[in-house]
Amino acid sequence: MAQDEFTKLFGYMQKEFSAVNKKLERQDKRFDEVLGAIAELAADIKTYHQELLVLGHKVDRLERWIHQIAQETGVKLSAE
Repeated sequence: MAQDEFTKLFGYMQKEFSAVNKKLERQDKRFDEVLGAIAELAADIKTYHQELLVLGHKVDRLERWIHQIAQETGVKLSAE
């Protein structure tokens, strides 16, 4: 291969690698954005789950109180 042909090939390869690197950098940025969104969603789901647990405990406590009040006042609760 002549020096001129090699220089042309080298220049072409540099240009192609540069284009590929730019595409990869854009994909990396998009990938980071997606990972960030997933992390935020996971945090929201964790918070939601904790809130549901707290709400469940609150409902259980209120039901216990209702049953205690009904028992002390002689009110019979229906099973609905």
